[in-house]
Amino acid sequence: MEKKRLTDRERVLRTFQRKEIDRVAWQPRLEHWYHVNKLTGELPQAYRDTPLLGVYDDVGASIRYWYGEGTDISTPRTYIHFEYTGGVEIREIRREKDIEVTFDTPVGTLTGRKGLAEGGLSWHYLDHPVNGPDDLAVIEYIYRHTRYRFDQDFYQEARRVIGDRGEIQFYWERSPFQRLFLEYLGIVRTCEALYDYPERIKEYLKITQEAEDELFEVLCNCPVRILNFGENIDGRFNSPRLFSEYMVPYYRKRVDQLHRAHKYCHVHMDGVLKPLLPYINDAGFDGIEAATPLPQGDVTLEEIKEAMGETILLDGIPMLHFLPEYEREEFVETSKKVIDLFAPRLILGISDEISPPGDIERVREVSKLVDEYSGICPSGSETDKGRGRRSGEGEAGNC
Repeated sequence: MEKKRLTDRERVLRTFQRKEIDRVAWQPRLEHWYHVNKLTGELPQAYRDTPLLGVYDDVGASIRYWYGEGTDISTPRTYIHFEYTGGVEIREIRREKDIEVTFDTPVGTLTGRKGLAEGGLSWHYLDHPVNGPDDLAVIEYIYRHTRYRFDQDFYQEARRVIGDRGEIQFYWERSPFQRLFLEYLGIVRTCEALYDYPERIKEYLKITQEAEDELFEVLCNCPVRILNFGENIDGRFNSPRLFSEYMVPYYRKRVDQLHRAHKYCHVHMDGVLKPLLPYINDAGFDGIEAATPLPQGDVTLEEIKEAMGETILLDGIPMLHFLPEYEREEFVETSKKVIDLFAPRLILGISDEISPPGDIERVREVSKLVDEYSGICPSGSETDKGRGRRSGEGEAGNC
């Protein structure tokens, strides 16, 4: 009797459930490519009047994140609403090349500045709002006076629009420690603060992490089954010591909490990875998103597999291989190798995502490749979930 062909939604969910699948799911994350090229007029002629979901359908790929047709993923609609009380007001004034951000509270006011790029479809902090230990009280006050609400209406809209193209997933604000690095203090000043006033940083982290209890109650009770910690981990500044001391305990607590609520969790680690490979499974995540191999990252696919064991890889094909100047043969061989090494513990994708100059026809080519590799993927053992491969068990096979 012929096996039933699964939908992409079923493939994704069954991969996390470690159930049998017919082939790997292919989720290339086309949002940024689409929106930048649409803004600049560089979309291929065939897609000039095609909505984003139409592009996914045309190339035969599944969608991972859905934030609506009319917005870029860098400033998306969201499933979690942050509502401020106690006199907190956060204002953004957008100019041609930057955004001024003001954090106004009864205990003080901070100002930062974000730089805009790619026509305003991406941004990064140019001036961080926290300048020293005294400013941390303002951020603590904001955390304590933030309420969280899941947008059930938007979820239902997304579920209806996406259908069987994928299983709804989303990410929210980064962890309090990672927000120090990337939003509030910046990398250099956070490292200085950890040496100059470590006890104040520990106090800050205790306060802000406890203030997130309400957020994680909302996450536990929401209908979404796969949740992403969108951390952007990079071993160049998330050193093994900092990762183990400040981040793993936080992740383990929250992942355990979400697992008890029957959620699956993965974390976004898209930078330098080699220093963190020995610790990659310590927090108990079900999957690692965007782990980036050579020639773009600093690790081989084999090193990633050895470190992850039976943890699920989301993505795997380096973004560089989708640029026209990279040889097609190398692109194809790398794509096959990712499947060979990681299936069935794999949601195939692009590490991190296809860039605006990327060749959409190579995305279509991977869709054909995963069909050629189709076959039944074994379900594997529940006991080895997220704990690394045991000797003689859990070897990945083609699917």
